[in-house]
Amino acid sequence: MESESITELMAILILQLGIILFAVRLFGNLAKKVRVPQVLGELLAGIIIGPYALGGIHLPGFLHGIFPMGSGSLSVSIELYAFATVASIILLFVSGLETNIKLFIRYSLAGGIISTSGVIASFVAGDLIGMLLFKTSFMDPRCLFLGLLIASNSLGIVARLLSDQKKMDSPEGVTILAASLFDDVLTIVALSVVLGIIAIIIGDSQSGEGLNLSVILAIAGKVFGIWLGCVALGLIFSKKLANFLKLFKGTIDFSILAFGIALVLAGLFEKQGLAMIIGAYIAGLSLSKTDIAPVIHERIKGLYEFFVPIFFAVMGMMVNFRDIISPHVLLFGAIYAAAAIIAKTIGCGGSSMFLGFNIKGALRISMGMAPRGEMTLILAGIGLAMGILSQELFAVLVLMILITTLVVPPLLNASLKLPGTGTRKPVKGDDTESMTWQFPSTEIADLVINTIFDDLRKEGFYVQVMNFDKGLCQARKDDIVLSITEKENSITIETSKTDIQFVKTELYEVILKLHEAIRKLKESSDPKSMKKDLLSSGGRSRQDLLAQISLECTSVNLSGNTKEEIIIELVDMLAAQGKLLDRDIVLKDVFEREKTMSTGMSHGIALPHGKTDGVDDLKVAIGIKKEGVEFESLDGEISKLFIMVVSPKKTTGPHVQFLAAVSALLSNKNIREEVINATSSEQLVKILQTKIPPGK
Repeated sequence: MESESITELMAILILQLGIILFAVRLFGNLAKKVRVPQVLGELLAGIIIGPYALGGIHLPGFLHGIFPMGSGSLSVSIELYAFATVASIILLFVSGLETNIKLFIRYSLAGGIISTSGVIASFVAGDLIGMLLFKTSFMDPRCLFLGLLIASNSLGIVARLLSDQKKMDSPEGVTILAASLFDDVLTIVALSVVLGIIAIIIGDSQSGEGLNLSVILAIAGKVFGIWLGCVALGLIFSKKLANFLKLFKGTIDFSILAFGIALVLAGLFEKQGLAMIIGAYIAGLSLSKTDIAPVIHERIKGLYEFFVPIFFAVMGMMVNFRDIISPHVLLFGAIYAAAAIIAKTIGCGGSSMFLGFNIKGALRISMGMAPRGEMTLILAGIGLAMGILSQELFAVLVLMILITTLVVPPLLNASLKLPGTGTRKPVKGDDTESMTWQFPSTEIADLVINTIFDDLRKEGFYVQVMNFDKGLCQARKDDIVLSITEKENSITIETSKTDIQFVKTELYEVILKLHEAIRKLKESSDPKSMKKDLLSSGGRSRQDLLAQISLECTSVNLSGNTKEEIIIELVDMLAAQGKLLDRDIVLKDVFEREKTMSTGMSHGIALPHGKTDGVDDLKVAIGIKKEGVEFESLDGEISKLFIMVVSPKKTTGPHVQFLAAVSALLSNKNIREEVINATSSEQLVKILQTKIPPGK
């Protein structure tokens, strides 16, 4: 009977996880489309499918709903909350891993002062609001937690905004990032201090003793001492720890074991009465300056993408949407959010004025420190699980996060766009240097950068692709760090001045190697002879790829009389339907491809195509010119059928697969003639999408 109960429990858990995954992806993508942080979409998904909304509806086989109410102070099952707990450990481990120690130390004075003043101002403001609301003392556990919850900011949201505005390396940007790192540290330490104070308050209420300043200072000293000691040990032995992990050879193996260290430390810290997220953060921080840090980050990305959205969804499930829309929660949430923004403005903005920033700089810094997000939700989840926060207070907190996350980013963007510097004096450069190389085309730049990566890996570097779409990469070995950016046909490498000679030598060797490889390639192969086989029979023609063909982007009566006019007409056909981001860029890239070798095939077919930044996904335009046009085809005949394919340069997609599918279809003589003789766009599309030869 017990085993059946466990089986039923696991079946429900698996079903819940599956539903959550679909919900967070759907709402997360919707959030990105409306240009709000993805975390808000994931949080909203949890509210909608949670026990207070759709999840609590009675269904056949689910008497209390698919997401029934949990026991105690939790609104979800213990099993689901366990997944959220693991997710919070992953989140803090990655946060520690992403911490730039050199940046932290370099800007420790300004960042530390700004962060400390902002945390103190926010904590006092939140606690005072709690005192007014509950008519109680400053040391009431609820007031302490309300103060704690608005102390931190959202590093993820701010980093994304600074990156979009290209202000990551500005004085304000660097200071915001450094202060945000301090915020995480101070908030984590403050959490343990608050939990220690609350434990003593609860004990004192039973024993009748009081809480004095010396006890509070002793708790703070103990917590900070343990945190600082563990961080120091972690950083001192970080290389030895990395070397130990490398003994497991495979990058996947040592990355998983690195996360295992985070789990062990998290468990040990929780057993000692400290929050487990502190242990997870220290584990990541200890490995952050090692050469395997970017690899670990990349390898556990799948775990992060799986677990962390579940965390935000579970947090959303704990919110009773009826509480959020109640007048007093709306009022309290608005006041709480206003206090959160004002406190950071006074604390962070005010202190930055004494650190060389002017009013513009202070405004940018205060806005950069104002959004709340991941850390706030983690702390709130702890408070709710411990019974310190009620469901209504949790709803107030979520409302505050929603308001600050929606209101602050536009204000930060506006402040960053203000003309003029944010510092009183010109800022001196640092010890880094960057070099940029221009190449004739994006394809050559791609070839060069891929060869660089291959060479660096052979040199013992760990290469991490940080953002494929934006061409951002990082390579690390010991204390050598290379930041590599590929943009269109240029490559920029930034590193310390002492390592710039290594970069120059590396690029010289790569170019030399490619020159020799290209010379041998020219001697051993003939593209024209290979091109003759492209319309040979026997290929695969996939119907799902041919479904990309749309009626509105086809014509059986092209008017162009030259190759150039036909290509322009096909591009304009796509532009008229709003399918292009930039018509001129598409034209330029398609003509550039034609210069390499004509796309005129044989049997009256031409396949003009190109990779371009002028589109966001694969686009197809098809046209027929029954009189034919000279297209430099292989067999010397004029071309009558023109199929244009354009797709993004930096996004994966079936560009070549589509060309191969069309070539395979048109290798059939009967189908080819039917297509060329089509009298309407409807007939043309029908033939291409339905006339799949047997066995294709």
